[in-house]
Amino acid sequence: MQYVNANKGGNGMSRQVKEYLEHVYQVVQKRDPEQHEFIEAVTDLLQTIGPVLERHPEYIKTNLLGRLVEPERVIQFRVPWVDDAGHYQVNRGFRVQFNSAIGPYKGGLRFHPSVNLSIVKFLGFEQILKNALTGLPIGGGKGGSDFDSKEKSDNEVMHFCQSFMTELSRYIGPASDVPAGDIGVGSREIGYLYGQYKRLRGAERGGLTGKSTSYGGSLVRIEVTGFGLAYYTNEILKTLDTTFKGKRVVLSGAGNVAIYTMQKVVELGGKVLACSDSSGYIIDRNGIDYKLVQQIKEVERGRIKEYAARVATAVYHSGSVWKAELGYDIALPCATQNEIDGEKAQLLAVNGVKIVAEGANMPSTAEAISVYRKQGIIYGPGKAANAGGVAVSVLEMSQNSTQASWSFEEVDRQLQNIMHNVFEKSVMTAKKYGLDNDLLAGTNIAGFIRVADAMMAQGLV
Repeated sequence: MQYVNANKGGNGMSRQVKEYLEHVYQVVQKRDPEQHEFIEAVTDLLQTIGPVLERHPEYIKTNLLGRLVEPERVIQFRVPWVDDAGHYQVNRGFRVQFNSAIGPYKGGLRFHPSVNLSIVKFLGFEQILKNALTGLPIGGGKGGSDFDSKEKSDNEVMHFCQSFMTELSRYIGPASDVPAGDIGVGSREIGYLYGQYKRLRGAERGGLTGKSTSYGGSLVRIEVTGFGLAYYTNEILKTLDTTFKGKRVVLSGAGNVAIYTMQKVVELGGKVLACSDSSGYIIDRNGIDYKLVQQIKEVERGRIKEYAARVATAVYHSGSVWKAELGYDIALPCATQNEIDGEKAQLLAVNGVKIVAEGANMPSTAEAISVYRKQGIIYGPGKAANAGGVAVSVLEMSQNSTQASWSFEEVDRQLQNIMHNVFEKSVMTAKKYGLDNDLLAGTNIAGFIRVADAMMAQGLV
């Protein structure tokens, strides 16, 4: 493994720092060789953190990275439930409580067949730095299950969620660990999860975030990750003395994050040419109608190809949207991890893309990021670009604790301020460490330093 930062290379690092980074990497690789996603997330940090270790040898002396990459607690449990046919089913449940140096564990629950311990650990590790970057008092965690809610009835989803929460409720609470939603866990699932939590633990509204406004949720919470991604991308555009007006945008995904990203992009003057789901993608050169996508995906729970059947100017294709040959300016991956590899990243450059900002967690592989750098594509990593979701989760917790209810405009104003601060913090940190405008390095370092200082202050934690 070569430890190089984006612009300066690895030659400026001392032997001590290089050997320590290699040691941490080898320990993780030896302990969990099969956890490829987690190792990728750790490597992403190690490749950018060298300049910090040069200035803070105390982090090496106390093996702070060695402690950071090991979760404080990993919980795995059985989730038995009965389907509508009366058959007994069993899934796996997970909660990784990764780091609480700054505050209670905070991170979503993902229900998807791909979920395993590696996925949950990578998400939890990313969450540590993302949460720290917001400046809010929250630690990092993540959870989920390999349960697939597609083609399940509401009754089956309810039974699964109740069984899942019966076990998870032992380990969470407003002052210790506050889950939210993620892929496969929307308002329906959060409702069922909270209902069971309330039966077991009482009406602790701060025990979960992402709730409906009818029982303690926050306005803008549904829209927040998508809106935040658009606001973050807009900050990048400002540095180029331009705006979304007239910009051509392509997204992956057609779920919550993608839909509300599309809405805000359109409101800011951009045109969304394509979006996708797991089966394929649609292109509409007249601009995607995000309201129709929302109707198909959230109300009808249908497939994205149905959009093309209803809109004469739209065309449906199978496969990845990142293989589309379509001239555009901005790519916003909002689907899942590792969806853009080196080959697809090269095609983005051919298509004229100037900015990639991530609405999903780690959607770009290391090879893709290398292509972005070589091609001069500005890259906004998910730890910063999609931080709006967790930020407003904390605003929801604040409202719950004070029995307050803020207006849509107030929450949206705070979200815009948070995303501005996240971007500025990444830029200023990169410059402070001589990394020019490397947003990935700035993001990683800014989040890491806040967590590292808290860990150092608390002793051997």
